[in-house]
Amino acid sequence: MEKMTVRDIAVSDRRALVRVDFNVPIDEKTGKITDDSRIRASLPTIKYLLEQGAKVILMSHLGRPKGKVVEELRMTGVARRLAEILGRPVKTTVDCIGPEAEAAVAAMKVGDILLLENLRFHNEEEAGDDTFARSLARLGDVFVNDAFGTSHRAHASIAGIPKYLPAVSGFLLENEVATLGRILENPEHPFAALLGGAKVSDKVAMIENILSKVDALFIGGGMAATFLKAQAYEVGQSLVEEDRLATAARLIEGAMAKKVHLHLPVDVVVADEVSAKAKTQTVSVGKIPKDKKIVDIGPQTIKAFEDELRGCRTVFWNGPMGIYEIPKFAAGTRAMAQLLAGLKAATIIGGGSTAEVVNAMKLTDKMTFISTGGGASLEFLSGEKLPGVEALLDKSPQVFRRRG
Repeated sequence: MEKMTVRDIAVSDRRALVRVDFNVPIDEKTGKITDDSRIRASLPTIKYLLEQGAKVILMSHLGRPKGKVVEELRMTGVARRLAEILGRPVKTTVDCIGPEAEAAVAAMKVGDILLLENLRFHNEEEAGDDTFARSLARLGDVFVNDAFGTSHRAHASIAGIPKYLPAVSGFLLENEVATLGRILENPEHPFAALLGGAKVSDKVAMIENILSKVDALFIGGGMAATFLKAQAYEVGQSLVEEDRLATAARLIEGAMAKKVHLHLPVDVVVADEVSAKAKTQTVSVGKIPKDKKIVDIGPQTIKAFEDELRGCRTVFWNGPMGIYEIPKFAAGTRAMAQLLAGLKAATIIGGGSTAEVVNAMKLTDKMTFISTGGGASLEFLSGEKLPGVEALLDKSPQVFRRRG
């Protein structure tokens, strides 16, 4: 990555303002964090800053409070979990800007950690408001972006703060860009993309960008219905993006033209409703009942996908193969996760729900790399420039460059 990292700047006795992605899932009934992998992902950067004698000020969003204070979305629970992991105190503030936050920062000593309140309690964060960004910037001497999952958004804490502070990447962001960059520039072949999820529209740009790089493309999940209908199959009551049928047809033609092996489901699991009580049956794609909807890929498709993927040397996976939240519709997704975990290949998981699946199945250590950003990884692989990355300092001599 041709951007400066936290290694390139002097942070001793400086206030390091660090944008992390602590948007972790929380159980609505207990209020407990159900998956702390995003917290753990930023530990290398946090620990490095502490070792270098910095005062560490962390900031993140949590959930979708839409500019209002939502008690259940305060950062106190996240701070508590981070403190447990680090084995040291993590203080919090009642707001992310203003006199109280500034006083808390002023009282910090070298080695202290402070987690600011939820950024999205302010509408100005998502709006990219310059005044809000400047208020946040006042709290630090240097800015470290370690929130890859939000770096595709031009939010105030992502793209605004670098206007006022020297801005570099943390280790997580650096690793994300380097790993996903290798997929685009120099993947080991055969290279396959395994794509699922609900919508074709979310992945069109990415598919178009990688068609010239992959050897095989596997389509599952809800988006498979749009591809199947584009080939004149009856898909019953399945969710179809009618305005994307021509796009799907174009992508199919593009794959053929580039000699990319396109694998669509040959059989699917269908149900009369999306619920755990639904009646299901497995049918070939040529015999989908008009009153049913596709909820998972079928066993023949699972086997066909597995047979082909076993020969690959690089696999990028984004999107479940079915409605994973309902166990009886999760067989395809679980099978793909188990397969990738056992492959002698580079396996890259594209964040979002796919990462949650892998974490839930305790297969994290079996994968080569798990991205922390679903949307960000898709945009990066689409060839788009990420605002959060573009805002960082380029690798060149700087005033704040670390002295060795």
